[in-house]
Amino acid sequence: MKKGGRLFYIGAGTSGRLGVLDASELPPTFGVPDTWVTGIIAGGDKALRHAVENAEDISEQGWLDLQTYHPTINDTVLGIAASGTTPYVVGAVRLARQNGLLTGCITSNPNTVLAQMVDYPIETIVGPEFVTGSSRMKSGTAQKMVLNMISTTLMIRLGRISGNRMVNMQLTNEKLVDRGTRMLQEMLGLSYDEARRRLLDAGSVENALND
Repeated sequence: MKKGGRLFYIGAGTSGRLGVLDASELPPTFGVPDTWVTGIIAGGDKALRHAVENAEDISEQGWLDLQTYHPTINDTVLGIAASGTTPYVVGAVRLARQNGLLTGCITSNPNTVLAQMVDYPIETIVGPEFVTGSSRMKSGTAQKMVLNMISTTLMIRLGRISGNRMVNMQLTNEKLVDRGTRMLQEMLGLSYDEARRRLLDAGSVENALND
């Protein structure tokens, strides 16, 4: 990504929704373009709210959906599938790897076909679900935690925080303006009013610190 590459999450159903969710939270939290990390779900945006029949069963469709973004060898594709067998996801990472992209996966079963297809498999073995077969429960929770760890670590490594402060957050509401103001107060020893003025003039905590 330091060379201009991007990260793509790809999944179906709950797994796809969690990828889209994690990706969508990065621009407001870390002030990055929404093109840096993208979530792709089988069936498209409609599938975020409504089940799209058979969308996950077409093995070539995941790679075809990825073509919309013109992937390059600097990009990374992370397949998300609790079962480790979803054709949409398996096909996408298989073709991504064949085309020279870095690949990884998150799955909740050991030794799956998905894990065998990627460079870096992540297996979160959570055991049987409370409701048999409902992977939105333990598997989904584990997936969300791993996605949080991946994206947060990535943003840290790319310099989007200072210490443990999200100094590049978008100032989209009064709560976040207040949070940024208090950060500047603490870091620079300013009054609240002066810190707020500097923050609003600069547009972000990081810019205010560098002014």
